[in-house]
Amino acid sequence: MTNDWRPSASIETLRQRARLLAEVRGFFAARGVLEVETPVLGHGGSTDVGLASLSCEATTSEGRERLWLQTSPEFHMKRLLAAGAGPIYQIARSFRDGEVGRCHNLEFTMLEWYRPGLALEALIEEVVALIHAVLGRDPGPVRRRRYRALFREHLGVDPFTTPLEALRRLAAARGGLSMDEASRDDCLDLLLSLAIEPTLGRDGLDVVVDYPASQAALARRHRDPEDGEWVAGRFEVYLQGLELANGYDELTDAAEQAVRFAEDNATRRARGLPEVSVDARLLAALKAGMPAGSGVALGLDRLIQLALGKASVAEVMAFATPRC
Repeated sequence: MTNDWRPSASIETLRQRARLLAEVRGFFAARGVLEVETPVLGHGGSTDVGLASLSCEATTSEGRERLWLQTSPEFHMKRLLAAGAGPIYQIARSFRDGEVGRCHNLEFTMLEWYRPGLALEALIEEVVALIHAVLGRDPGPVRRRRYRALFREHLGVDPFTTPLEALRRLAAARGGLSMDEASRDDCLDLLLSLAIEPTLGRDGLDVVVDYPASQAALARRHRDPEDGEWVAGRFEVYLQGLELANGYDELTDAAEQAVRFAEDNATRRARGLPEVSVDARLLAALKAGMPAGSGVALGLDRLIQLALGKASVAEVMAFATPRC
């Protein structure tokens, strides 16, 4: 008889987790940000080529339908923003197929919040304050790190201008994989994860900004004041080599969002990946008018892992996926 019925976290750890969740709720209550709850199932999923969505067949009032488990609560929350909810946050169960490891679990807890009218720089400051509150300590200075500068510093290449073939050779050498058919973003993602991310957040919080425009996802794009290159209005926050948060200057243009969804699914078809249903209700909400502002998703299990000094996210979850 095995003991795999037991929780993956100790009961004392779960008590500490509950205390930190209360800290998060108090943080937002003090700032007048409304807690919301939205469905984990939706008629549309994430078309992001870098994510693997899970889906199920269910009987609804419309008959048998395919529903998608959310990779984050973003789409439903943006519909609330368009309906006039104002600043909102959610502690949400999210699902991503194949994400298993020391800092990953197929089912995990995402903390996501949106601030209509708030500039991206102000949101970065709020993310840093939230991290301080949960950690219960000052992790060190906050540094802004430009995506392009990181590649030049660590790899001696320019992610925007280095020829694709050169990036493929470098990625293949670093990763020990065949990268002959890899896209530019595939090469950059591999190089970032292997050569750059492990170095970030070692002496404080590193905030990476000015990602390539091709990696904007659901963010606005703008011109880099240094050289006029298109870059994404996006940031990621790192601590101790872990990505904790991913924030956007949120895209509000329904037509542009529809184009991005279509481009994602075209890339999926070209790569032999399953297409994902587009969220038509999100597009309708954007067309109706979602207020400009910024939003961020933060991996709450990872932050709690760091706060409690645990080696893996499984140690701060009641039942990690293998034991569910």
